[in-house]
Amino acid sequence: MKHIFPENDRVRLDLADNDVAHVQLAHGEKRNALDPPMFDALIAAGFALFDMPGLRAVVLSGEGPGFCAGLDLASMQDLEVDAALSLGERRYGNANLFQQAALQWRKLPVPVIAAVHGPCLGGGLQIAAGADIRVVAPDARLAVLEVQWGIVPDMGGFALWRGMVREDVLRELTYTHREFSGEEAVALGFATHVDADPLARAMRLAGGIAAQSPHAVRSAKALFARAADGNLDEILVAESLEQHKLIGSHNQIEAVRSRMERRAANFVDP
Repeated sequence: MKHIFPENDRVRLDLADNDVAHVQLAHGEKRNALDPPMFDALIAAGFALFDMPGLRAVVLSGEGPGFCAGLDLASMQDLEVDAALSLGERRYGNANLFQQAALQWRKLPVPVIAAVHGPCLGGGLQIAAGADIRVVAPDARLAVLEVQWGIVPDMGGFALWRGMVREDVLRELTYTHREFSGEEAVALGFATHVDADPLARAMRLAGGIAAQSPHAVRSAKALFARAADGNLDEILVAESLEQHKLIGSHNQIEAVRSRMERRAANFVDP
């Protein structure tokens, strides 16, 4: 692993030999709770990934006993002051600072896999929702927690959960803030896979994605983004445009040849 952010005390960013980045929330003694330095570190990691040459996939996890326990209550006063200044400020295109911490994983051009264990509550659940794929431990503890504190999910959760979680289920979980397990999270739509070792499963998935044509994977992610809110005509045109870029390219030809010759593909990176 190559360390990219060794000096940061909230987030570690490492790059594996197979061009898979591992972003780890690194404030385990506080259960990776969200305070102003954590928000800043997450967004800094996101910007580093946007500009990282050769990147093919990202794994997002938390150190210590859990993924992310939501807002750090001890820093709520600081967050309230920052929120009063920042909620209406679209610093990151369509997102404010807090929303960007979750939405940036969906905005990245490569797939992101969240590995979730222990508490994944409130804002932590919204950050995990930004990933393309979520692998959760069976005994993970998840909750749409915000109403408990007299607030609402506002880190992009309502946009990210749309199409993932049935609306009446999301309403019940939001209004009641009841906890549910990793096993239940898969059934409800909050997670993709349940695994006793979510980080190992996520790394295997990321490695498999990294072995595919990076141009094709990036095009597929771009199409998923367009399909989320595009109309039929826009989606059909987008499919044709992405396919036009891929057909006959080095990586497309190499994908076919490597399969026919039963060898590892030698793809070039974007």
